[in-house]
Amino acid sequence: MTTDEPQTEVPAVSVVGPDDGETILLGTTRMRVLEDGSSTEHRLGVTESVLAPRTPGPPQHRHARHDEGFYILSGTVRFTVGDSEHDAPAGTFVMVPPGAPHTFANASDQPAVMLSIFTPDLYVQYFRDLQGITADGGRMTPQANIRTMSRYATEPAIDFA
Repeated sequence: MTTDEPQTEVPAVSVVGPDDGETILLGTTRMRVLEDGSSTEHRLGVTESVLAPRTPGPPQHRHARHDEGFYILSGTVRFTVGDSEHDAPAGTFVMVPPGAPHTFANASDQPAVMLSIFTPDLYVQYFRDLQGITADGGRMTPQANIRTMSRYATEPAIDFA
């Protein structure tokens, strides 16, 4: 049977299995990229991060152009938002809109696993760039981190440093 109607293309579905995805190593944090924006026309990025026990987080910072959400899968992650600290156990979701000062860390003696959602996907490349600094023999300094952040519309929240 033939038809004169145009055929519509079905969008490809992205499936990332438990052993798949790009791995990014950042000190004591192992990140797995589940969606880098290539399947979502850059509307959304998703990563899974395993924070080793006693992993300090990045300096408190603000994003100007993207939202960032965190869903804690296991362990407890401490979020610092301005002057407030929030211990987020498994099952907690934290949503950080643009402009909100924040950081996170694993202050416990157990690993913590969290899912991070970025909309748009802007910040996934930031993590790749950070890994590139150390992979090329460079040293991760606060200045190198801040320079890299600035390329992704992010700045340190110096009023809470």
